[in-house]
Amino acid sequence: EKADPQKTAFLLRKAWTLYSVTPLYGFRRARLRDYARLLGAFIAAEKQKGLAVEVGVELDIKVALSSLADIRGSELDQAALLVQLSSRSRGSSRNSEDKPVWWGWFCSVFGDELSENVPEHFTCLPLFLSHGAESYTALVGSWFQKTFDCCFRRLAISPLNLSWMAAMWAGCKLDRAASAVELVFSVPRLAQPLDISYAIHPEDAKALWDTVQKTPGEITQEEVDVFMDCLYAHFHRHFKIHLSAAKLVKVSTAIASAHCDGIVKILHSQYLPGVLMLLTELAISQIQ
Repeated sequence: EKADPQKTAFLLRKAWTLYSVTPLYGFRRARLRDYARLLGAFIAAEKQKGLAVEVGVELDIKVALSSLADIRGSELDQAALLVQLSSRSRGSSRNSEDKPVWWGWFCSVFGDELSENVPEHFTCLPLFLSHGAESYTALVGSWFQKTFDCCFRRLAISPLNLSWMAAMWAGCKLDRAASAVELVFSVPRLAQPLDISYAIHPEDAKALWDTVQKTPGEITQEEVDVFMDCLYAHFHRHFKIHLSAAKLVKVSTAIASAHCDGIVKILHSQYLPGVLMLLTELAISQIQ
């Protein structure tokens, strides 16, 4: 399903930190307003170092939970869940606009592999993305883990998966001028850290992928390996450096960028579902 660009615009061009989340037990979408009040009280209590805070009182941090119905891959997927924290300064009036300070959202895009094998009363939203202060991420994660008996884990991206992203995204068609495909490599076993940045013109990268891919719409590991080997050979021809001996740590394209630490920035609304499908697959593989 194509996500509505207007409803999902705020998801683009932000650096999202990735987590995998085990299924939530006892989660009920009809109670989102209650969850928002309880989470708000929990955050306030933690900020006051354990002092009791009455549920429902006016807080400096406001919490909103809402469904993003557009973000899912199939009928088996649950709609995405957005958690937003907003701040209101103590001296401001009641009518002043709240300032968003943190976003987090759970989603599943073609996560059938997990949802089909989960018992009743469990909700599968295996991918969690956060943007904002890590202290808020820790508080929100702690509340969800205690409330729904789930487990959050940082989701790293291996060099193998980064090479898949480079190949897949380099082969995507774009209506407007695209930015370069950039690969960043970390050179191991040196006294001082050294990174090598390798930029490829987007048309050249797409032309290379088109010659490598045998069946449009399908990608194999062999094709990804050939694509990367060609890039390595070209680099070695010019600079006499074997990039295959270094570690691929970041991929940047016009579609999205991804870092091995599990930080992703999605840049193009047309390919939002495709990027989330790949990240959902990675999250599920870590859970299983």
